[in-house]
Amino acid sequence: MRMKLSVKHTVDRWFNKIAKNPALSLTVSILWLIVVGWVAFGWNLGNIGLIDETEPLFAEASRQMYVTGDWITPFFNGDTRFDKPALIYWCQAIAYHLIGVNEWAVRLPSAIAAFGLVCLGFYTIQWYLAKQDELEQVSRPTRRYLTSFIAAALMALNPETIIWARTGVSDMLLTGCMASALLCFFLGYAGKEGTGDWGLGIRKLGTEGSGLRSEEKFSQSPIPNPQSLFPNKWYLAFYVLIAGAILTKGPVGIVLPGLIVAAFLLYVGKMREVLREMHLLVGTLIILALSVPWYALVIWRNGWNYINSFFGYHNLERFTEVVNGHSAPWYFYFVVVLLGFAPYSVYLPASIIKLKFWQRSHWRSVERFQQFGLFAWFWFASIFAFFCIAVTKLPSYVLPLMPAAAILVALLWSDVFSDTKTRQTIPVSPSPTLPISASLLRISGWVNVVFLSILATALLNITHILGTDPAISNFHELIQQSGLPVIAGIIWLVSAVLVAGLLLSRRWNYIIGINLIGFVAFVIFVLTPASFFIDRERQLPLRELSAVILEAKQPNEELIMLGFKKPSVVFYSHIHVNYLKFPQEAVEHIKNQAAKGLKPSSVLLLAEQKKFLQMDLQPDDYKNLSTKGAYNLVRVPFKKMKNQKIDIS
Repeated sequence: MRMKLSVKHTVDRWFNKIAKNPALSLTVSILWLIVVGWVAFGWNLGNIGLIDETEPLFAEASRQMYVTGDWITPFFNGDTRFDKPALIYWCQAIAYHLIGVNEWAVRLPSAIAAFGLVCLGFYTIQWYLAKQDELEQVSRPTRRYLTSFIAAALMALNPETIIWARTGVSDMLLTGCMASALLCFFLGYAGKEGTGDWGLGIRKLGTEGSGLRSEEKFSQSPIPNPQSLFPNKWYLAFYVLIAGAILTKGPVGIVLPGLIVAAFLLYVGKMREVLREMHLLVGTLIILALSVPWYALVIWRNGWNYINSFFGYHNLERFTEVVNGHSAPWYFYFVVVLLGFAPYSVYLPASIIKLKFWQRSHWRSVERFQQFGLFAWFWFASIFAFFCIAVTKLPSYVLPLMPAAAILVALLWSDVFSDTKTRQTIPVSPSPTLPISASLLRISGWVNVVFLSILATALLNITHILGTDPAISNFHELIQQSGLPVIAGIIWLVSAVLVAGLLLSRRWNYIIGINLIGFVAFVIFVLTPASFFIDRERQLPLRELSAVILEAKQPNEELIMLGFKKPSVVFYSHIHVNYLKFPQEAVEHIKNQAAKGLKPSSVLLLAEQKKFLQMDLQPDDYKNLSTKGAYNLVRVPFKKMKNQKIDIS
């Protein structure tokens, strides 16, 4: 017991020293964010090849934009690509210009968006807790720093965020814009302007010389200057980021933040008041000025083709109908959140119960900044409900709610991170949420133990759970031989045992740390090696064949891909690919090309071995150029096909 108190006093003294030194406070905060960001987003970011199917579509469309100088209409493989707006392509094309056309450049925009969001989330939590300490006239640097450090780690170190922050598609950029916009809205709403506190514990407690009591200072709502044309800087940032979200994924970039903000303001009864201080008309003009020009240009150039494809198919139909077979049961997103925010997701129910969001009169009576937890709840619940209603379902759709989940769980643990000695000068009103009860934390903790145990068991038996991959014939055997399932199982079993031990000894404040350490170990010793393993077995053969294609291809020689679609070949070979699904279709196409007398008098054929055998070509009908993995690359001369009759049964 004496050692436990000694450690806690040492930690408290360390955080007090940080809080008293602004330069040290800033340095420690930056170092923590860099370490977390590098582990989550930077480490080996570009050392793994592009992952089929989706990532190469974005990478190649951006490369085409970079090469051709056409910054308006995205193209892939010679066809227009209207799936997503232009911002992600612009960002990747700029990255190509800065560091070259490679995997790092493809993924850099996603990683930067994720890192920027984590930094802003860290800042917002720091500011919120500093304001709370100032209101209550207490000094709790241990609680403030531990909570903000944990919040930043939770935002970055979860499966959903790590996957999409390391993938060169638009999802993380959308989340970065949307979630950062929501944080900026709350900072503007809560009266961040003019407080003089930059969220790092720099501002001293007390109100000496101000002529105001603490209660009076914090009861003042941020009243907009009627002479000012623009709202405060946080609202301005909100509008700019909303425009970025619209340019990243379209209408959803404003619909979801608008839904969240409107629901929150209606609940706390401040809709009219806040809309006035936000200068909504000016904000709308800012959003339109930043986002509409590209839409106008792309519609002017492509007309109804763009309108029907993007607004009709990729937005309206995705919400109202099943698109590309992406249907799922009603509980789909419960599973996605459970696993995508694992292992911390087990604490979300306790975080929500602790809020008591249903006590509307209570929430309407507290200060604006004290409604941060309530705002995070509306953020989480609105996105979750919206996509549960949508008919097309994909795991990435709920990525924008992960920062809110991290905030909710971090605020839950903020009650556990107490200082050994709290300085309080005057009595104040209680915190907007009641301290977490021991029983609620104990129940959640034991659910944590059970969840980690189930996770460990599932990973130990992963070969019985995973499906097959046609690109890797002996997939299950290779996974088992790698030893990764055993390592993963051990990591989570040890974590479960440690959490159980902490629960029995009532050392609550270490539990979330064990979960984070377990996840970091899982990333380093399992996910990263698994990524290299999958890349080596699944993607490397295609990259090697792309290199062969670059060397062997004759001018104007056609490349046919038979039986599968792997966009990475287009990106790595830099040539147009003709996708054909059936062997008979390929045979007929080659015969038709031969009849035209084209030069050169051959085609390159890239096919899965099974499909290639179904073409029933004789050994002298083609020349084998390379075989890698499950794929064959051959050259088929036209003269061998002109009069050949091939029976495909």
